[in-house]
Amino acid sequence: MALPISYNIRNLRVRWQVTLLAIGGIAMVVAVFVVLAAMAAGFRIALRSTGRYDNAIVTQKGSASELTSGMTRATADTIMVDNRVARDDKGQPMASPEILLVANLKRKFDNADVNVSLRGVTQKALAVRGGIELTQGRMFKPGLYEIIVGDRIRDRFGLEIGKSIRLQRKDWQVVGIFKSSGSGFESEIWGDVDVMGPAFNRGGGYQSLVLRLKDPGSLESLASSISSNPQFQLQTNREIEYYDAQAGPVASALTGLAWFVSIIMAIGAVVGAMNTMYAIVAARTREIGTLRALGFSRISVLTSFVLESLLLAAIGGLVGCLIATPINGMTGSSGQATFSELTFAFRITPPTLAIGVTFALIMGFIGGLLPAVRAARMPITAALREA
Repeated sequence: MALPISYNIRNLRVRWQVTLLAIGGIAMVVAVFVVLAAMAAGFRIALRSTGRYDNAIVTQKGSASELTSGMTRATADTIMVDNRVARDDKGQPMASPEILLVANLKRKFDNADVNVSLRGVTQKALAVRGGIELTQGRMFKPGLYEIIVGDRIRDRFGLEIGKSIRLQRKDWQVVGIFKSSGSGFESEIWGDVDVMGPAFNRGGGYQSLVLRLKDPGSLESLASSISSNPQFQLQTNREIEYYDAQAGPVASALTGLAWFVSIIMAIGAVVGAMNTMYAIVAARTREIGTLRALGFSRISVLTSFVLESLLLAAIGGLVGCLIATPINGMTGSSGQATFSELTFAFRITPPTLAIGVTFALIMGFIGGLLPAVRAARMPITAALREA
C-alpha cells in the first residue's frame, strides 16, 4: 500500500520553515548553473550566427583564425573569378576580400583598455556576408578614414555617429551603425580595406576571402581545387562552420566553469538537503512508527520520503530557473580566438532550463535517499516509543 502524494505535500506545508531552507539552497545552485550556462550559450550562439551556409571562407592553410592568416591580392583575384562563385546583377563576383586587425580602445564604463576587432572590407561586404543592416547613418565611403560600428560595442566605447577615434595617428570618423542578427560582427568596427591596409602596414594582401557560392554543394570541389594548388597554400571552409569552430574552446571553457562551480555548490546543497531530510525524519519518528503499524511497508515509507525530497528539489529547481530568467538577453563579453572582446547576449535556452531542473532532481534524490532509508528501516516499536 503506497502513501498518497497529498501526505508529502501536507508535511512540506506544515514544516514550511525547513521546506523554504531546502528549496532556497537548491534554487541558488540551479540559478548559478543556469546563469553560467547562459553565458556559454550566448557566446556560442553569437559566433554560430556569424556567417552563411552558402558562403565559403578562404584562409591561409594552418591558420587558427583570420588574424593569423594571409594571402596575396593576386591570389585572391584569381580565386574570385572561379566559375563556382556567384555573381551579382552586374556580373561581378560575389566576393569579399578582407583584413582583420586588433586595436586597443578604452571602454566607456570603466575606462579599461580593451582589444577590439577592426575589419577592412570592400563595399561589397554587406551583400556577400548577408544579414547585415545599417540601422543608423550610412556606409563608409571608399578612400576615406571612415568607419561603421557594430551595434553591440557602440555604447560600450561611446562610438556614436559623428565621433572620431584615433588609430595609427589617424582620426577615423564613425559614419554608421550596423546590426547583424546578434552575430559576432556586431562586436567589430568596419572600414575600407584599401585605407585600413596601408594605415596598419597591411597593404600587400588580405587575410581572408569570403565567397558566395552559386551552389552550396560545390564547396568540397572548390576547397579541393584551392588546397591542391601548391602556389596558394590556402584552406577553404563553409563560413558558418568556420565561425562555429572559433567558438569551441571558449564556449567549452565557459560550460566547464558552469559545471565546476555548480558541482562544488551542489555538494553543499546536497549536504543541506540531507540534513534537512534527517531533521524531518527525526521530527516524524512517532508518525513513521504509526504508519508502519497501520500496515504501510518499508518500501512505501522509503518511496514516500524520496518523493518528498524530489518534490522539494523540483520546486527549488523551478525557483532557481525563475531567479536566473531576468539575465536572459543581458549583454556580456569575453575573449575569442582573435584576442579581442566579443560582446554577446546571455541566452537561456530550453535545454539549459531542463538540465537545471534535472540537476536539482539529482541533488534531491541524493540528499533524500539516506534519510529515507533510515526512516524505512526504523523498527515499529522503537519509533512508537519516541516522544
